[in-house]
Amino acid sequence: MKPLSPMDAMFLWMEHRRQPMHVAGLQLYTPPPGAGPDFIHELVEKFRKHTEAKPPFNLRPVFKLGHWFWEEDDDFELDWHLRHSALPRPGRIRELLALVSRLHGTLMDRSRPLWEMNIIEGLADGRVAVYVKLHHAMFDGVAATKMLQSTLSEDPHEDKPPPWAQTPRRREAKAVTAPAAARKLLQPLFDAVKIGKDIAPGIRSGLWEIVRSSQTNPTDAKPFQAPSTMFNVKISGSRRFAAQSYSLERLKKLSKRHGATINDVSLAICAGALRKYLQAHDALPDKPLIAMVPVSIRAEGQEGGNQVGMILANLATHVEDPVERLQQIMQSTTQAKQRISKMSRLQQMAHTAAMATPLGPSMLTGQAGKHPIFNVVISNVPGPKHPLYMNGFHLDETYPISIPIDYAALNITLNGLCDQLGFGYTACRKSVPGLQRMLDYTEESLEELEAV
Repeated sequence: MKPLSPMDAMFLWMEHRRQPMHVAGLQLYTPPPGAGPDFIHELVEKFRKHTEAKPPFNLRPVFKLGHWFWEEDDDFELDWHLRHSALPRPGRIRELLALVSRLHGTLMDRSRPLWEMNIIEGLADGRVAVYVKLHHAMFDGVAATKMLQSTLSEDPHEDKPPPWAQTPRRREAKAVTAPAAARKLLQPLFDAVKIGKDIAPGIRSGLWEIVRSSQTNPTDAKPFQAPSTMFNVKISGSRRFAAQSYSLERLKKLSKRHGATINDVSLAICAGALRKYLQAHDALPDKPLIAMVPVSIRAEGQEGGNQVGMILANLATHVEDPVERLQQIMQSTTQAKQRISKMSRLQQMAHTAAMATPLGPSMLTGQAGKHPIFNVVISNVPGPKHPLYMNGFHLDETYPISIPIDYAALNITLNGLCDQLGFGYTACRKSVPGLQRMLDYTEESLEELEAV
């Protein structure tokens, strides 16, 4: 058995019926030229031949001695994890998103490995959709994206095993001398001393974020500065998902024109959409919304698990002018990045953990609704930059599907694919009504920036 890291185990501790803690991806594929009517059935049957799962897809969580461990599932059953579905007529994107919303709202069985792959046919345009669900204890967004990309190929004629059948990469073991072996026995003690020394500055800076004043700089963002909104409520277990892709070239032009990063432009587009949505519900607060923006701190070569820090960004939703809103977002993210840029990876993790310390107590007491640490989560997961294929099927579109939680009922995750950027909105169906309107507001927000 292998123990979960504290960050990975946190996602199991936080999970309950109203708050499933899995992430997912939705991909749309075009079948290869000349594919017959049974091409999707043949793909599924080809995948079914891989009945043996490799780590971590053969591991299930077990709770022993007050801690979570990964244990190999001796009764692994592929049919439970690999599922073949069909959409009702007329097979529009609307029917697909409705099915994905239902699938995303269901908890996974902890007596089995925590992943599912749904291959969905019946789209009116002849394409096939693949919905892959992974528990956040297994992968963060960046790790999940890299894992799924590793199962695809730039060669349309290459067939690769499905994700669960891929052999995990292992580092070559080096010969160990006697002195090195002695040092290895004492290494845990050295590591503990070093880690304690490394993380102390991160803990101090994270706690300072909570108590410091931001009155001297109105664009700065800090915990508990966010106003109470309709997103900061207890959620239900039902989900709604909406998604749309936009040309990355449009964002690059705006980035160049305003001297902003693509991430800042993306945040400004989301901020504009959120402003319009809240105005439509007569619920726009006078104070600006604050977004929690995850930042990957994954070291080179690390696979699986969670390696994520975070910054807070002022979305300037109280500002009517879209360019001024973008400029304030740029100032806010620049300040937040400067604070963590000189920290080591361990210090950034400690900084994030310390800054989020009040989140648990505030959620338990209900204070997170009145005084939220942040209003929404907005993350940008890098995607592939070259055309990819799954056993000859061309990957057309990819969308991330993330996790709403109590008092943060809306999650926005972006994912790039070649010259496209996909916006995925995942929300509590009850708390965030009419989520599909967010797609219209996103397009309008982008057009407003372009028209200036």
